[in-house]
Amino acid sequence: MNEPFISLCPEITRADALTLMDWLEDEDVTRYLSDSRHVSRYIEQVVGRVQLPILTHLFNQGGRFFMAYDRHDVPVGFVRLVKAGTDCEMVLVIGNRYNWGRKLGANAIREGMKLAFFDMRAKRLIAKIHPDNARSLKAFLHSGFVLQDETPSMKSLVMNSERYLRFLRESPATHITDIHITEIDKARLKALIELEQGSDIFELEHEIERAIVVDSRQVAKDVVTMNSKALLQLDDQVMEVALVYPEDADDRAGKLSVSSGIGTAILGYKEGDAFSWRIPNRTCHIRINKVLYQPEAAGDFHL
Repeated sequence: MNEPFISLCPEITRADALTLMDWLEDEDVTRYLSDSRHVSRYIEQVVGRVQLPILTHLFNQGGRFFMAYDRHDVPVGFVRLVKAGTDCEMVLVIGNRYNWGRKLGANAIREGMKLAFFDMRAKRLIAKIHPDNARSLKAFLHSGFVLQDETPSMKSLVMNSERYLRFLRESPATHITDIHITEIDKARLKALIELEQGSDIFELEHEIERAIVVDSRQVAKDVVTMNSKALLQLDDQVMEVALVYPEDADDRAGKLSVSSGIGTAILGYKEGDAFSWRIPNRTCHIRINKVLYQPEAAGDFHL
C-alpha cells in the first residue's frame, strides 16, 4: 500500500486552519491562486475571532471545503467545491512543496469528482487554471478534463457527468484495485440507493459504478459478494464479518450493512486485497484475509 492515497474530510479543525495559514504564506503555493490573500486574511480573522475547536461551518460559507489527508491522516492540501446551478467549480491546493510530484493532486481530483458528481449531483465540474500552472493542468487533463476555453490569464477545463462515468469505468486509477459485483447484487444495490438516505450513500454508488459486473454463476469464489462472510484485518484487529443489506445489519453480531463505512469498503474485493479507506474519524487499512462463505460459490443464489 505504497501507492498515493488521498481522502477528503469535511470537518475543519482549528489546527487545520493554522496549517492552512502556513501553506498560504508560501509564495510557491499561492502563486496561481487569484484570491489567496483574501483567503489568508479570512482564515487569520476566523482563528483570532472564533475560539472553537471545529470551524467547519465557517469554511463552508459559499461552498464546501475539504481537507485532504494522506493514508497516515496527515493534512497535505485542500479542495473547495462551489456549486452554481448544475455546475460545480473545483479549487485544489497541495500545500507543501515536498509533496508535489507524488500524484497526490491527481488523487485529490478523483476524490473531488466523486463528491461533485455523486454527492452534490453536479452536471459539470469546472477547473479554472492559470496557463503557467503546468503541474495542475497536467493533473486535470490526465484526470479526464478537457479544455473548454482559454484567455491569456486563465484556462477553463471541464468534465461532465456522462464523461465522468465513462472515465470511472474505463480509466481506473492505478492505485485502486478493481472490484467485482454480480448482476443481481448491482440491481438490488441500485434499488437500495434510490431509497436509502445518509451522508455516505454516495460512496456506495461510486463503488457500484466503478465495479466490473459479472454473472452470478461466474463470479470468482474468493470475491466478497452480498451476504458473504469474510475474515478481515482492520488495522491491527482481525475480525469475522458478514456483508448484509441494511435491514439485516447487526454490528454486535459482525453483520455489516453494505451502506456503512466498512461495509461499502469491502464490497467486491477478493482474498489478499489490501487497501486504505476513510471512515469518519480516521483512515483505516483493510485486508481481506479469507472469504469464509460466498452465496454464489455455495449455490445459494436466492440470497
